[in-house]
Amino acid sequence: MLLSNARERMVARAAREIAPGMVVNLGIGLPTKVINHLSADFPVCLHTENGLAGIGPTLPPEMADRNLIDAGGAYVSTVPGSAFFDSATSFAMVRSGRLDLTMLGAFEVGANGDLANWKIPGKFSPGVGGGIELAQKARRVVVLTTHTDRAGNPKLKAACSLPLTAHRCVARIFTDMAVIDVGPQGFVLVELAQGVSLPEVIEATGAPLVIPQTPPATF
Repeated sequence: MLLSNARERMVARAAREIAPGMVVNLGIGLPTKVINHLSADFPVCLHTENGLAGIGPTLPPEMADRNLIDAGGAYVSTVPGSAFFDSATSFAMVRSGRLDLTMLGAFEVGANGDLANWKIPGKFSPGVGGGIELAQKARRVVVLTTHTDRAGNPKLKAACSLPLTAHRCVARIFTDMAVIDVGPQGFVLVELAQGVSLPEVIEATGAPLVIPQTPPATF
Protein backbone atom coordinates (compact mmCIF):
# COMPACT_ATOMS: atom_id res chain seq x y z
CA MET A 1 0.00 0.00 0.00
CA LEU A 2 1.34 3.43 -0.97
CA LEU A 3 1.23 5.74 2.06
CA SER A 4 1.05 9.33 0.95
CA ASN A 5 1.47 11.29 4.17
CA ALA A 6 2.73 11.22 7.74
CA ARG A 7 -0.65 10.47 9.30
CA GLU A 8 -1.19 7.45 7.08
CA ARG A 9 2.26 6.13 7.99
CA MET A 10 1.46 6.66 11.67
CA VAL A 11 -1.80 4.71 11.40
CA ALA A 12 -0.12 1.92 9.40
CA ARG A 13 2.64 1.67 12.03
CA ALA A 14 0.06 1.53 14.82
CA ALA A 15 -1.70 -1.35 13.05
CA ARG A 16 1.46 -3.42 13.54
CA GLU A 17 0.85 -3.20 17.29
CA ILE A 18 -2.04 -5.64 16.90
CA ALA A 19 -1.12 -9.29 17.30
CA PRO A 20 -3.13 -12.25 15.98
CA GLY A 21 -5.88 -13.37 18.35
CA MET A 22 -6.24 -10.05 20.17
CA VAL A 23 -9.52 -8.39 21.17
CA VAL A 24 -9.00 -4.73 20.27
CA ASN A 25 -11.04 -1.55 20.65
CA LEU A 26 -10.40 1.24 18.14
CA GLY A 27 -11.30 4.63 19.59
CA ILE A 28 -12.93 7.56 17.81
CA GLY A 29 -10.80 9.53 15.35
CA LEU A 30 -7.45 8.35 14.03
CA PRO A 31 -7.66 4.89 15.67
CA THR A 32 -10.72 3.92 13.60
CA LYS A 33 -8.55 4.20 10.48
CA VAL A 34 -6.33 1.36 11.70
CA ILE A 35 -8.83 -1.16 10.32
CA ASN A 36 -7.88 -0.06 6.79
CA HIS A 37 -4.34 -1.35 7.41
CA LEU A 38 -5.36 -4.85 8.53
CA SER A 39 -5.70 -7.57 5.93
CA ALA A 40 -9.16 -9.07 5.48
CA ASP A 41 -7.99 -12.44 6.83
CA PHE A 42 -6.09 -11.05 9.84
CA PRO A 43 -7.25 -13.01 12.94
CA VAL A 44 -8.38 -10.24 15.28
CA CYS A 45 -11.63 -9.40 17.06
CA LEU A 46 -12.32 -5.66 16.78
CA HIS A 47 -14.72 -4.24 19.37
CA THR A 48 -16.77 -1.06 19.41
CA GLU A 49 -18.42 0.04 22.63
CA ASN A 50 -21.80 0.69 21.00
CA GLY A 51 -22.33 -3.05 20.69
CA LEU A 52 -20.42 -5.00 18.04
CA ALA A 53 -17.53 -7.44 18.24
CA GLY A 54 -16.10 -8.64 14.95
CA ILE A 55 -15.83 -5.54 12.78
CA GLY A 56 -15.05 -5.71 9.09
CA PRO A 57 -13.84 -2.98 6.74
CA THR A 58 -15.32 0.52 6.80
CA LEU A 59 -17.72 1.02 3.90
CA PRO A 60 -18.78 4.02 1.81
CA PRO A 61 -22.43 5.12 2.34
CA GLU A 62 -23.61 3.65 -0.96
CA MET A 63 -22.43 0.16 0.09
CA ALA A 64 -23.23 0.31 3.79
CA ASP A 65 -25.98 -1.08 5.96
CA ARG A 66 -27.11 2.14 7.62
CA ASN A 67 -27.79 0.26 10.87
CA LEU A 68 -24.14 -0.71 11.30
CA ILE A 69 -21.90 2.04 12.68
CA ASP A 70 -18.96 2.18 15.02
CA ALA A 71 -18.69 4.47 18.06
CA GLY A 72 -17.53 7.31 15.83
CA GLY A 73 -20.47 6.99 13.44
CA ALA A 74 -18.56 5.38 10.54
CA TYR A 75 -20.31 2.70 8.52
CA VAL A 76 -18.75 -0.67 9.25
CA SER A 77 -19.27 -4.23 8.08
CA THR A 78 -19.38 -7.60 9.80
CA VAL A 79 -17.21 -10.70 9.49
CA PRO A 80 -18.04 -14.37 10.08
CA GLY A 81 -18.71 -14.74 13.80
CA SER A 82 -19.62 -11.10 14.46
CA ALA A 83 -21.78 -10.55 17.56
CA PHE A 84 -24.22 -7.78 18.49
CA PHE A 85 -25.05 -6.81 22.08
CA ASP A 86 -26.32 -3.94 24.19
CA SER A 87 -24.20 -1.25 25.85
CA ALA A 88 -24.39 -2.95 29.25
CA THR A 89 -22.83 -6.11 27.84
CA SER A 90 -20.30 -4.11 25.85
CA PHE A 91 -19.07 -2.23 28.90
CA ALA A 92 -19.11 -5.39 31.00
CA MET A 93 -16.55 -6.71 28.51
CA VAL A 94 -14.47 -3.56 28.96
CA ARG A 95 -14.70 -3.40 32.75
CA SER A 96 -13.87 -7.07 33.20
CA GLY A 97 -10.56 -6.65 31.39
CA ARG A 98 -11.37 -8.62 28.27
CA LEU A 99 -9.78 -6.10 25.89
CA ASP A 100 -6.17 -6.89 25.11
CA LEU A 101 -5.59 -3.48 23.58
CA THR A 102 -7.33 -0.17 23.07
CA MET A 103 -6.17 2.56 20.71
CA LEU A 104 -7.27 6.07 21.66
CA GLY A 105 -6.83 9.60 20.43
CA ALA A 106 -5.44 12.34 22.68
CA PHE A 107 -5.36 16.07 23.28
CA GLU A 108 -2.46 15.62 25.70
CA VAL A 109 -0.34 12.80 27.15
CA GLY A 110 1.72 13.32 30.30
CA ALA A 111 5.23 11.93 30.74
CA ASN A 112 3.85 9.66 33.48
CA GLY A 113 1.25 8.17 31.11
CA ASP A 114 -1.69 10.39 32.08
CA LEU A 115 -4.24 10.80 29.27
CA ALA A 116 -6.41 13.83 28.46
CA ASN A 117 -8.64 13.21 25.47
CA TRP A 118 -12.16 14.35 26.23
CA LYS A 119 -12.43 18.09 26.92
CA ILE A 120 -10.85 21.41 26.00
CA PRO A 121 -12.18 24.12 28.35
CA GLY A 122 -14.39 26.61 26.54
CA LYS A 123 -15.31 24.16 23.79
CA PHE A 124 -18.38 21.95 23.64
CA SER A 125 -17.95 18.36 24.78
CA PRO A 126 -20.71 15.73 25.01
CA GLY A 127 -18.95 14.20 28.01
CA VAL A 128 -16.07 11.87 28.79
CA GLY A 129 -17.89 8.92 27.22
CA GLY A 130 -16.54 5.41 26.97
CA GLY A 131 -12.93 6.54 26.75
CA ILE A 132 -12.65 6.72 30.52
CA GLU A 133 -13.57 3.02 30.83
CA LEU A 134 -11.30 1.96 27.98
CA ALA A 135 -8.32 3.89 29.33
CA GLN A 136 -8.70 2.39 32.80
CA LYS A 137 -9.59 -1.21 32.02
CA ALA A 138 -7.92 -2.33 28.78
CA ARG A 139 -4.82 -4.46 29.35
CA ARG A 140 -2.75 -2.15 27.16
CA VAL A 141 -3.50 1.43 26.08
CA VAL A 142 -1.81 3.12 23.14
CA VAL A 143 -2.46 6.56 21.69
CA LEU A 144 -2.56 7.86 18.13
CA THR A 145 -2.19 11.62 17.84
CA THR A 146 -0.36 14.37 16.02
CA HIS A 147 2.80 15.35 17.86
CA THR A 148 1.65 18.99 18.18
CA ASP A 149 -1.69 20.79 18.04
CA ARG A 150 -2.75 23.15 15.24
CA ALA A 151 -0.90 26.02 16.90
CA GLY A 152 2.31 24.00 17.09
CA ASN A 153 2.11 23.37 20.85
CA PRO A 154 3.33 19.99 22.13
CA LYS A 155 0.72 17.38 22.92
CA LEU A 156 3.31 15.27 24.76
CA LYS A 157 3.92 17.21 27.98
CA ALA A 158 5.63 16.91 31.33
CA ALA A 159 2.14 17.03 32.88
CA CYS A 160 -1.31 17.33 31.32
CA SER A 161 -3.02 20.70 31.72
CA LEU A 162 -6.41 19.55 30.41
CA PRO A 163 -8.99 17.50 32.39
CA LEU A 164 -7.78 13.93 32.66
CA THR A 165 -9.45 10.88 31.20
CA ALA A 166 -7.33 8.46 33.24
CA HIS A 167 -4.12 8.43 35.28
CA ARG A 168 -0.95 6.59 34.21
CA CYS A 169 -2.66 4.47 31.58
CA VAL A 170 -0.73 5.09 28.33
CA ALA A 171 1.98 2.61 27.38
CA ARG A 172 2.91 3.79 23.87
CA ILE A 173 2.25 6.82 21.66
CA PHE A 174 2.19 6.87 17.86
CA THR A 175 2.53 10.32 16.33
CA ASP A 176 3.20 11.72 12.88
CA MET A 177 6.81 12.24 14.01
CA ALA A 178 7.74 9.27 16.20
CA VAL A 179 6.85 6.22 18.23
CA ILE A 180 7.39 6.95 21.92
CA ASP A 181 7.00 4.70 24.96
CA VAL A 182 6.09 5.83 28.45
CA GLY A 183 8.70 4.42 30.82
CA PRO A 184 9.74 4.93 34.44
CA GLN A 185 11.87 7.92 33.38
CA GLY A 186 9.18 9.43 31.15
CA PHE A 187 9.04 9.55 27.36
CA VAL A 188 11.37 7.12 25.58
CA LEU A 189 12.01 7.43 21.84
CA VAL A 190 11.44 4.14 19.99
CA GLU A 191 11.23 5.04 16.29
CA LEU A 192 11.36 8.11 14.05
CA ALA A 193 9.03 8.84 11.14
CA GLN A 194 10.57 9.01 7.70
CA GLY A 195 12.04 12.42 6.98
CA VAL A 196 11.91 13.56 10.62
CA SER A 197 15.13 14.34 12.47
CA LEU A 198 15.89 13.71 16.11
CA PRO A 199 16.27 17.46 16.91
CA GLU A 200 12.82 18.10 15.40
CA VAL A 201 11.22 15.51 17.68
CA ILE A 202 13.04 16.82 20.75
CA GLU A 203 11.90 20.38 19.98
CA ALA A 204 8.28 19.29 19.42
CA THR A 205 8.08 17.31 22.67
CA GLY A 206 7.10 19.24 25.77
CA ALA A 207 9.07 17.08 28.20
CA PRO A 208 12.51 15.46 28.35
CA LEU A 209 12.92 12.61 25.88
CA VAL A 210 15.06 9.57 26.66
CA ILE A 211 17.15 8.77 23.58
CA PRO A 212 18.35 5.18 23.00
CA GLN A 213 22.07 4.56 22.55
CA THR A 214 21.50 2.85 19.20
CA PRO A 215 19.98 4.88 16.34
CA PRO A 216 16.18 4.47 16.32
CA ALA A 217 14.47 2.66 13.46
CA THR A 218 12.20 4.57 11.06
CA PHE A 219 8.64 3.92 9.91
